[in-house]
Amino acid sequence: MPCTVIVGGFFGDEGKGKIMSYLSIKDNPKIAVRGGVGPNAGHTVVFEGKEFKLRMLPSAIINRSTKLMIGPGVLVDPNVLLKEIETFSAHDRVKVDRQCGVIEEKHIEMDRGDAYLKGKIGTTGTGCGPANVDRVRRVGKVCRDIEALSRYIDDVPYLVNEAISKGETVHVEGTQGTFISLFHGTYPFVTSKDVTASAICSDVGIGPKVVDDVIVVFKAYVTRVGAGELPGELSTEEAERRGWLEKATVTGRVRRSAPFNYELARRAVMLNSATQIAITKFDVLYPQAKNVRDFSQLPKEAKEMIDMIEKETKVPVTIISTGAEAEATIDRRRELGFL
Repeated sequence: MPCTVIVGGFFGDEGKGKIMSYLSIKDNPKIAVRGGVGPNAGHTVVFEGKEFKLRMLPSAIINRSTKLMIGPGVLVDPNVLLKEIETFSAHDRVKVDRQCGVIEEKHIEMDRGDAYLKGKIGTTGTGCGPANVDRVRRVGKVCRDIEALSRYIDDVPYLVNEAISKGETVHVEGTQGTFISLFHGTYPFVTSKDVTASAICSDVGIGPKVVDDVIVVFKAYVTRVGAGELPGELSTEEAERRGWLEKATVTGRVRRSAPFNYELARRAVMLNSATQIAITKFDVLYPQAKNVRDFSQLPKEAKEMIDMIEKETKVPVTIISTGAEAEATIDRRRELGFL
C-alpha cells in the first residue's frame, strides 16, 4: 500500500525502530517521513550486526535508497540532527520542513531546571516541552531561520503528498506511544503533544483519506519510562528475573515493566484506527522464538498469545519481531491479504 502510518500502542519503548527499519528494507519506500514530538524519542535499529540509535532521522535510515524527511509538526534540535546526518552520511537524502520548530539551548536549560517537569513528570530534559510552549506562543524559531540547516530545508507536505499521488510507497513514522499522548494518555504524565495516528498524519501534512494502513506497535510486555500509572507493574527484581529489565534509548533510565495489557491494546487500536498490529520482543517472552522467521515454527504458547491478541483487539497481527536484527521478523502480511 502506498501510505502506511506506524505508531506506538503503549507508553513508548515498543520497539518501533525495529519494525520501521524492517519495513524500510522489505517495502523499499520512496520516502520515510517522521512525525511526533522531537529528539526526546529514541529509536534503536540493528542491521547487519550494527546498532544505530536515532533521535531525529527516520528509522528507514538503513535503506540507502529511501529519502528521509521530517514533517513540520516535529521539533528539531539542529545539533542532534546535523550530527545524525554526518554519522550516517545522509546529506543527500534528508529534507526538513521549513516550518519545523527549533529547540534552542534555552529550552534544554528550562527543561532540565524545572523541578515540576524533571522531578514530578520525569521528562527527558531535551527541551521539547518548553520549545512547544514557545511554538504555541508563536515566539519560537522555525527551521527556515537556521542557516546551518538551509541545504536541507524543503516543503515536506508537498513532497510527501506528491509521492503518494504517484502511487509511490511512503512510510509515516510515529514516535512515543498512545498512552503518553497529551490528549489520550495518563495526564499529566504525558508528552507535550498528541502522538496518535491522527496527530502523526497532521505532523507530516497528510489527510486521513490518503492513508492506506495504520500499524500499531505493541511490545510483548509493557514498559514505561518516567512517572505515571502502569497497570500490573512488576518490581525491578521480578522484571530482571523475567529478562524484561531495559534502559531507555535517550535517557538511559531503567524502564518499568508489566505484562501485556489487553485493555490498553484494545483502546490503542480504537484511538489509532489500527488496521494491523506488530508485536516486538517476542523472543524475550518466548526464547524458543528467537530469530524464527516462519509463523509455523513458533512455539505453541506464542501462537496462542497471537490468537488472544487478535481475538481481543479484532485486528490481525501481521508482523512479529523475534530478535533485535531487522531481518529477525515474521511477516504475515501477504498471507493475510495486506500485500
